[in-house]
Amino acid sequence: MTDKEPYQSLELRDLETKLDQLIDLYDSVKNENDTLKSKQDVLIKERDQLLEKTTQARNRVEVMITRLKAMEQG
Repeated sequence: MTDKEPYQSLELRDLETKLDQLIDLYDSVKNENDTLKSKQDVLIKERDQLLEKTTQARNRVEVMITRLKAMEQG
C-alpha cells in the first residue's frame, strides 16, 4: 500500500457521496417537475373551460341586449 492509496480511497468515497447526493437531488427535481407539469395541465383545462363559459355568457348577454332593443323599438 502506498501513501496515496488511503487518500485516493477517501477521495473516492467523497466522490461517491457527492454523486449520491446529486442523484437524490436530480430525482427530487424530476419529481417536482412532473408534479408541476401535471398541475399545469389541470390549470390549462380549467382555463379552457372558463373561457368557453365566458364566451357562452357573452353570447347570451348579447342576445338579451338584442331582444331588449327590439322590444324598445316595437
